[in-house]
Amino acid sequence: MWNPMCSLPLGVRQSGAHKVWGVLGCRLYSQSSVKPPKIPIQNSSTALRPQAEKQRRKLKREKAILAKDVESEKVKWTQKEKIIYSASTTPGDKKDTNVPLPQAYSPEFVESCWYQWWEKEGFFTPEHHEKLPHAVNQTFSLCIPPPNVTGSLHLGHALTVAIEDTLSRWRRMQGYKVLWVPGCDHAGIATQSVVERSLLRKHGKHRQEYSREEFLQEVWNWKNDKGVEIYEQLRKLGASLDWTRACFTMDPSFSSAVTEAFVRLSDSGLIYRSEALVNWSCALESTISDIEVDSKQLTGRTLLSVPGYERQVEFGSIVTFAYPVEGQEAELCVSTTRPETMLGDVAVAVHPDDPRYTELHGKQCRHPFTDRLLPIIPDPSVDMQFGTGAVKITPAHDHADFLLGQRHDLPRLTVIGGDGLMTALCGNWLEGVKRFDARVRVLEALMEKKLFRGSKEHPMALPICSRSGDVIEPLLKRQWFVRCEEMAKKAIQAVDEGQLEIQPHLYTKTWKNWLSNISDWCISRQLWWGHQIPAYRVSLPHPSTQEEELWVWGRSEAEALECAAAKFGVTQSEISLTRDTDVLDTWFSSALFPFAMLGWPQQTPDLEQFYPNSILETGSDLIFFWVARMVMLGTELTGQLPFKQVLLHSLIRDKYGRKMSKSLGNVIDPLDVIHGITLKRLQEKVTEGNLDPRESVVAMEAQRKDFPQGIPECGTDALRFALCSYRTQGEDVSMSVSHVLSCRHFCNKMWQTVRFTLGVLQDSNEPIKPLDQISPVSCMDRWISSRMLSTVRKCNEGFHSYELHAVTAALHSFWLHNLCDVYLECVKPVLSPQATENNGSRVHAGIVLEMERHVARSLLYHCVCISLTLLNPIMPFITEELWQRLQLYSPEAIDHATSLCVQPYPQSSQLINWDFPQEEADFELAQEVIRVARSLRAQCHMTKEKPQLWVVCTPAQAQTLLPFFAPIKTLGRISGLHFHCPPQEGDVALSKSAPPPPEGCAVGVVDHTCHLHLDVQQHVAVDRQVASLLERKGRSLRKLEQLISRTTMPGFLEKVPEHVRLDMEQRCQVFCQVLGIILDHYQKSHSCIRAISS
Repeated sequence: MWNPMCSLPLGVRQSGAHKVWGVLGCRLYSQSSVKPPKIPIQNSSTALRPQAEKQRRKLKREKAILAKDVESEKVKWTQKEKIIYSASTTPGDKKDTNVPLPQAYSPEFVESCWYQWWEKEGFFTPEHHEKLPHAVNQTFSLCIPPPNVTGSLHLGHALTVAIEDTLSRWRRMQGYKVLWVPGCDHAGIATQSVVERSLLRKHGKHRQEYSREEFLQEVWNWKNDKGVEIYEQLRKLGASLDWTRACFTMDPSFSSAVTEAFVRLSDSGLIYRSEALVNWSCALESTISDIEVDSKQLTGRTLLSVPGYERQVEFGSIVTFAYPVEGQEAELCVSTTRPETMLGDVAVAVHPDDPRYTELHGKQCRHPFTDRLLPIIPDPSVDMQFGTGAVKITPAHDHADFLLGQRHDLPRLTVIGGDGLMTALCGNWLEGVKRFDARVRVLEALMEKKLFRGSKEHPMALPICSRSGDVIEPLLKRQWFVRCEEMAKKAIQAVDEGQLEIQPHLYTKTWKNWLSNISDWCISRQLWWGHQIPAYRVSLPHPSTQEEELWVWGRSEAEALECAAAKFGVTQSEISLTRDTDVLDTWFSSALFPFAMLGWPQQTPDLEQFYPNSILETGSDLIFFWVARMVMLGTELTGQLPFKQVLLHSLIRDKYGRKMSKSLGNVIDPLDVIHGITLKRLQEKVTEGNLDPRESVVAMEAQRKDFPQGIPECGTDALRFALCSYRTQGEDVSMSVSHVLSCRHFCNKMWQTVRFTLGVLQDSNEPIKPLDQISPVSCMDRWISSRMLSTVRKCNEGFHSYELHAVTAALHSFWLHNLCDVYLECVKPVLSPQATENNGSRVHAGIVLEMERHVARSLLYHCVCISLTLLNPIMPFITEELWQRLQLYSPEAIDHATSLCVQPYPQSSQLINWDFPQEEADFELAQEVIRVARSLRAQCHMTKEKPQLWVVCTPAQAQTLLPFFAPIKTLGRISGLHFHCPPQEGDVALSKSAPPPPEGCAVGVVDHTCHLHLDVQQHVAVDRQVASLLERKGRSLRKLEQLISRTTMPGFLEKVPEHVRLDMEQRCQVFCQVLGIILDHYQKSHSCIRAISS
């Protein structure tokens, strides 16, 4: 019986293991001291609903991709000229920054040479900490989630690297002693599969044709040849890892740690051997882990290719057949999706309250092929609504049946072997037949005996081995297990007591729910590549008649022999030991990574300094498979939590909301975003993968729509900035290459800003003032200084709260909207050589106020340098390139051999004399005036003309705007600025109020007391002005109506706080005043149109 999802325990379905156990049910064990939980079978119709909804969403997304009449938003770009760094620089030497700076940003030019120099100089090692003048006595350590040695990086890896590297670089710049250890996982199943395919392709030989030692040597040869590629990809991403401590999970030192962990856990009784149902891949002939099982959703009858079968196999149907009731002219019908398992049936279960079967309680059925008698058992776990309401029980091949069999003490008959062939228990007619071929023979035999009662389509979730593509078979196997219950309680307690912090906090509940329902962990794998289990089967000279397995374990065979002699009271010479041929689950060794990478079990200096790790950052999908296991084993083996904080980021999805997956063909290689790739090559990658034909069509159509020109070269910095700019804590990331491309444009903006700054510095012989000696002169100097200080504060706050999106937003806003769009435009007239001639307001006795120019130059230099330093943890390459070129003008002595990555990270305390909150607040009104003025110019199609502008406002507003007279003129692109303040009762009159604006002006509203009049001189655009006023009137009316509707809701006066009511009343008054102004200007403009027409 295999009723998908109907046997899924609620507690497990709500846990993180839903990917596997949503298909197979709970993992259960016999012959252990840990009693399996008694979990009822869930209602099938309820359990199938999430599957149906998931399938509906999947089909909807595919339909959107394949729709011919719907074009998605394409990545629009033009090919940029690639500029190559051509200077002769020996790898590892510092890049020559005397080479002229190219006119435009080119990632290839920028990213060359720097990483090799950083690595050679040892900037990424904790030993370099001693050379830092700003060093502090604090450490920051973490490990990279070790990628598989077989793999290549995808955007999920890139997100992890971007976040972890940004945090590591930030702490390093803060003066911490930082250790970020690179590592690579041996990936047992994945690597063995790759090498097996390679040997079959090259030499036509299967693994079994080699000895174990010969095959392992082939794997090592492959690893030494191909295994370094993953490290080179990490370097390309700019990861500041300490490569002198790179750790591979099959290294001798790490293997010793794995052996030590197994022995210690076995000695303490936490590892035991037992018979249990496991996920079994017949193609690999091995148990596989939960994470290596994919759930394939089927809506009904589906033909699928299965390894080892020439023809496709049908799935997605449910078969009903009858069991004759012994001693009666009656039959009992049962339904199953796996009729081949009926040879292992040992009972039929019905619900005790089901009136259809009350008379059959305690009766028996006769098996038509084995002649066994099958008891009819009443059990409350049976779902009366599913199928016929009678359930065939096959304890050796179904998780729910295993539980029920334990409750009723039923035998367990294995009818499918580990090789996928039917066993001798099935009889001669089926022995040695492949399981899915046997399915056909069983159905034919049932028809011959006239016991077949029909077949129909049945939605189901089919468990597929992600490594081999095989259909998973639940099989009863003797394996090694880790008891998890007590360790899980400690892991829950650590979070409850605040010893371990999980961010985002929403995962705390998930953590508790999953660990509260945890099952024991199967760690045996029937492979050759991996850590061979250090357990030995003992053969004694006089074995007992019982077929009982005797096992010992040890750090070496000699230790195991000594242990066996002591345990069984015989001499060592009388004992024969046979080592278990299985290897340990890859996740077992990965769970040791935080301390094994530091030399555990030896008490190394690294272990003493850097353990526990400061933080663990990884994807939220690994919270159970990796994070929980690290916490459990780390606490048990070292007596300490392996880290103090867990930072989980979300999954990356494509623009259609699909998880990026190799099985969907929508994975994007980060190197393709960095270097660029053609559409043709993208589609070739899809065809090279082993995709389902339909998925291949969907994937290629999505690429054609999204990347008709391919993916442009964006560079590492743009990719990292884009990844860090997403809110990754809690929400899934909808990845957009267009966003990465916009970040490349941001890089070019930075590039052009520094080119301008260098030009300004080259035109002057005056030295730059030190940071602490700058006293901003003009209002704009004070404003940009204060904005710089605010940005420094936001960056530090964002880093401390791990909200990198807040850091990127603050820096992007400052650089573009404050520094480039405002300050640079305002100071260009000051810094220009023609300033004397063109800026009379700054001329005294025919000489420009040189002090203001010098301050502006120094201020610009420091703002750019500080911004680059703030950005460096996120964008290491471009910031290093630009910062190095600016150091020629530094007022401080900078060591030529130093790097920006080891400079102090800016702190607000350094800029305490740059705090001008009043200028920041006042300039907000000036910016609104500038925005409305430019909008009016655009509406009137005045691209070149610089008209006169009247600001009609209150005296108080005029006083606020007057200090920004020059910036408003420059940024608003107007030739004259006039302030007219109509007399208001109680207001202090402006000393020099201009006359009212002339008739026929274009009018814009800043707020209810401030509106602008632009002298358009000719009335060609008045009709556009009327249309704009009407549009503004409509928007204001809608907002006013929304406010009024809220104030008239029942209970408004009683339920809404007084301060909220007052605020809403004031807003209503403001909108009423704005509408009055708009209507007044509309009438004047309308009159003007009539006058022109006449």
